[in-house]
Amino acid sequence: MTSTAQETAKTNTDLGTVLVTGGSGFVGKNFVKTLLERGFKVKSFDIIESDIEHKNLEIITGNICEKELVEKACEGVDTVFHTAAIIGLKGGKAVSKEYRDLSYAINVDGTKGLLAALQKAGGSRFIYTASNSVIIEGKPIVNGTEDAPYTNRFNDLYTETKVIAEKWVLEQDGKEGVHTCSIRPSGIWGPGDQTMFRLFFEQIISGMFIAQVGDGSALLDNSYVHNLIHGQILAAEHLVEGGTSPGQAYFINDGDPVNMFAFSVPIIEACGNKMPRFKVPASLVKLIMVIWQELHFSLKFPEPPLPPLAIERLAFHNFFSIEKARKDLGYEPPYTTQQGIEESTPFYVELFKKMKAESGK
Repeated sequence: MTSTAQETAKTNTDLGTVLVTGGSGFVGKNFVKTLLERGFKVKSFDIIESDIEHKNLEIITGNICEKELVEKACEGVDTVFHTAAIIGLKGGKAVSKEYRDLSYAINVDGTKGLLAALQKAGGSRFIYTASNSVIIEGKPIVNGTEDAPYTNRFNDLYTETKVIAEKWVLEQDGKEGVHTCSIRPSGIWGPGDQTMFRLFFEQIISGMFIAQVGDGSALLDNSYVHNLIHGQILAAEHLVEGGTSPGQAYFINDGDPVNMFAFSVPIIEACGNKMPRFKVPASLVKLIMVIWQELHFSLKFPEPPLPPLAIERLAFHNFFSIEKARKDLGYEPPYTTQQGIEESTPFYVELFKKMKAESGK
């Protein structure tokens, strides 16, 4: 943060009683533990009951679409960190009407109901967890910034619902006494993660991990879970009248663009495997996956091992600047990529062993 920003920024580090939605999930559980360690009184809300026990923790189990339960959860709450969502990475013909309706009910309507409940309860801060995908257009992004327009390319339900919900949340800033902001993480990883390396692990176990996609030059960024939580808390502290974050969106990531295959080498090797040396052009792999997906829809072929959109993540530069978060919030990632890998390797090794055992191979 610049000296001028430090002189003018208004903050409040007393977040009051904090509600974390998705408190039993990957990000939410780490969030709840961090807040408890810092001495906050915390409410954890999730459809799955939390297994955390602490004198300052209240556990609320239920669906975010249950209006009365959500209103009860918000009673006495000052700050909401909203991490709960359905991560629907499919779109178009790959999605049933029922799943589309469910995604909208939770990701959009659930968000609206939660903010309304906080307003009714007299709370003051609402921090929404969006995604960097809200501005991704299927072309290279180098140091993307928050002033880029929202994407109109809704190839997956997650992005579609995140764009709608984030727009709405930011428009509500200051209404009924509640300030709002949005955090846009990149790929989230760390202890408890069930996504980042799962596709690699599945392909290794099935014997299909025989080549890298692309020439190794494409860079992306990731968000180590504790870097993300640190950025979220900073945004909350600045989410006050006269502060820097009301009505704002921020990219929060590790500030270290990497190639996905190079990033994965230490984890894959810790699991007792080797990264394939053979490299296949990303354009060729994407074409094959597009054709495969069409055959899946039209002739009931098995689903492709990689969705076409996943190839773009490996083929294009796709990383975002954290300069706005640095300037407005004083954000610096507490963990380097190497430190994150060292801390989370034991977890990923156990995850790989579990997946392999469950596969029977």
